[in-house]
Amino acid sequence: MSVRIDKDLDQALARLEVCINAVRMWRPGEFDYLHSSQYTIFLYFLSNTIWRNRQDKQLCTKLFYLNKSLNGIDCFYEIELPEIFFIGHSVGIVLAKASYANYLVLYQNSTVGKNHGVAPVLQEGVILYPNTAVIGRSLVRKNSVISQGTSIINQETPGDCLVFTGEKGKLEVRANEKNILADIFRL
Repeated sequence: MSVRIDKDLDQALARLEVCINAVRMWRPGEFDYLHSSQYTIFLYFLSNTIWRNRQDKQLCTKLFYLNKSLNGIDCFYEIELPEIFFIGHSVGIVLAKASYANYLVLYQNSTVGKNHGVAPVLQEGVILYPNTAVIGRSLVRKNSVISQGTSIINQETPGDCLVFTGEKGKLEVRANEKNILADIFRL
C-alpha cells in the first residue's frame, strides 16, 4: 500500500503544512503524527488528495476507515474541506458533502448534515463548538460562532455573530464582540 500512497504523499503533506502553519498553537512546518488532531487532518488530506488525483476508491475508503477508527471522525474523502481549518477534538464529528470555507473550526460531536438531500453552506470563519449541528438548507455566514449544544436546521445566521439556543429552544443571535478566530489562527 505504501507505493500507492507515495504517489500523492508529498502533495498531501504540502496541504497539511499550509493548515498547520495557519494554526497558532502548532509550530509552523512541524507535523506531529502523535498529535491526534494533526493526524486526523493528515489522513483526510491524504485520502482527499488521492481521490482528487486518481479516484482510487479502494485506497481512499481504507484511509477513511482508518481515520474513523483511530479518531472517531466521519469525514469522507470526497468532501472538499477548506485549505485552512482546525479540529479541536475529532471524536464524534460528522461532515456531509456541504460547502465549507477557510478558517473553519470543529469540536467534538459537531455535525454538518443534509436534510432531504440539501446540504448547508458554511462561509469563512465558522466555529462549531461541541454538540452543535448545522443541517439542511442552512447558510452560516462569515464569522458565525455556534455555541455548544446549538442546532441550526434550515436557517441562516447574519454573520459576525454568536448563535445560541435561547428559551424554548429558539435560536438567539448576538453580535460577536471578540475575534475568537485570532486566538486559533495566524490571520
